[in-house]
Amino acid sequence: MKSITISDIQVHAIAVPLVEPLRTSFGIEAHKAGVIVELTTEDGITGWGEISVSNAPGYGSETVGTALHIVQMFLRPLLLDQTFSDPTQAAKLMKTVRGNHHTRAGVEYAVWDAFAKANDMRLTDLLAHMLPDGHASEGKATVGVSIGIQPSIDATLSIIRLRLDQGYQRIKLKIQRGWDVELAKGVRAALPEITIMLDANSAYTLEDRDHLKQLDAYDLLMIEQPLQYDDIYEHSKLQPHLETAICLDESVKTARDLKLALEIGACRILNLKPARVGGFTESLEIYKVCVEHNTPLWVGGMLETGIGRAATLSFASLPAVNMPSDISATSRYYNPDITEPPFVLGEDSTLSVGDGYGIGVEVQRDRLEEAVVRWQQDNAYG
Repeated sequence: MKSITISDIQVHAIAVPLVEPLRTSFGIEAHKAGVIVELTTEDGITGWGEISVSNAPGYGSETVGTALHIVQMFLRPLLLDQTFSDPTQAAKLMKTVRGNHHTRAGVEYAVWDAFAKANDMRLTDLLAHMLPDGHASEGKATVGVSIGIQPSIDATLSIIRLRLDQGYQRIKLKIQRGWDVELAKGVRAALPEITIMLDANSAYTLEDRDHLKQLDAYDLLMIEQPLQYDDIYEHSKLQPHLETAICLDESVKTARDLKLALEIGACRILNLKPARVGGFTESLEIYKVCVEHNTPLWVGGMLETGIGRAATLSFASLPAVNMPSDISATSRYYNPDITEPPFVLGEDSTLSVGDGYGIGVEVQRDRLEEAVVRWQQDNAYG
């Protein structure tokens, strides 16, 4: 493999309008805020990464403001002029900065993208190269779609039918207190054959055990992260009382976390978001744990633009990612995106990895600049 030497790292705070606002238990998002990482090597190769954060600390503690600070003050000085013969070396170097998983992940994505391009490889094939034999990329990933909290069950059913008509075969519904059992009951009665899962985004406590147990009646694929965002222990107390599988999300930030969760029975399924765990290096370790324990695995989305979407799709196309991932087609969230070409849903509810080297998409400079200006106009800090 050819090494790369990093000569510059720039960050761009962005705001990109969503096709439709997304409502979850955290609130309503009308724009996708985030930070784009632009890395340049001494050979003139550009690597792109996306720091999947928002303006407010909802899903996690990081924000656009903290990401800009951490990159500019700490990660950029660490990486400038460094030569890497292996992209995992960047992650090991950045671990001297504690926490800030999303920020480190976005910078690491750019390193992996540049390294893959330097070696005339797709990112997905570079990821597979780091795994044992038998884990070659499948070149595409089966995906589902996430639907935010709607004003009524009828409104929810209308959107579900639209997504089914578009070709999505797995439906994820956001829930919260007061919008859960009746929702599942209404949707299952109207659409008895479809595959449904629920995402609680940490809206419940262990005291809601009996209430959540009612959801077992509706043949759900899983319930995602019902309890506290940092909890593993209490999920282990909830899972034995539910027939429905618990899927952990926010709680698992390392391979060690996942080993603990599996050991004490806190979950049966994992949603892996590479951004949440600090990037692809740790994601590969988590992937290996899932393989070892035969744990069902899928890759979650963070409303990424085409940069982050291409990166996570590259990982989701690995063979042990064996459940539908939350990486929807570009048109689900953006029109236009800041990259080309768009990701288009196939008839088999899949998205295909791009053919180009690295992440396989091209950043449109004019759209990126518009997104930067929009963020600057809408935000007082930066």
